[in-house]
Amino acid sequence: MNSSTSAPDPVDSPCARPHQPVRAASWHARFGRWLLLALVPVFLLVAPLPLRAEFSGVDYTLTNQNEQDFSGQDLAHTSFAGAQGRHSRFQGADLHGAILTQAAFPEADFSGADLSDVLMDKVDFSGADFTGALLRGVIASGASFRGATVTGADFSDALLDREDVRALCREASGTNPVTGVATRESLGCG
Repeated sequence: MNSSTSAPDPVDSPCARPHQPVRAASWHARFGRWLLLALVPVFLLVAPLPLRAEFSGVDYTLTNQNEQDFSGQDLAHTSFAGAQGRHSRFQGADLHGAILTQAAFPEADFSGADLSDVLMDKVDFSGADFTGALLRGVIASGASFRGATVTGADFSDALLDREDVRALCREASGTNPVTGVATRESLGCG
């Protein structure tokens, strides 16, 4: 066969090159989180009422919780979706797995709180205090952390907007007292 009419060598074919597993895993993880972020609000709206009750013990969805004190309370898997919580206090509260989607908690105190795996997309946390808080695995796309205090907070495996990460890295310091992870390290600050 003539070399000009022969089939291309499979090794030189872009389809034959091995994919990089690290990039593929990162892309899949981001896509999975994005998909979860997109589907959870839809699921909550169309799920039958008995199924919704399994998500929370107390439902604070679309309520006014301004200046309320939830310090030290077990609020795991509770819904604060669309709630207003200006100046609310959540010091040391257990909020893991809670839903705070499209809520507003400006100047709220989450110091020492466990916010692990919380869905907090499009939430206003401007001026909030997260000193020593656990924010591991949170989904906070579209959230605002403008002026928030994050000393000693642990953001490991959190999904945050790049702009938020850059802004938080400017002020990030300390080490989380529970996990021993440095705040700057958990945010991936350079």
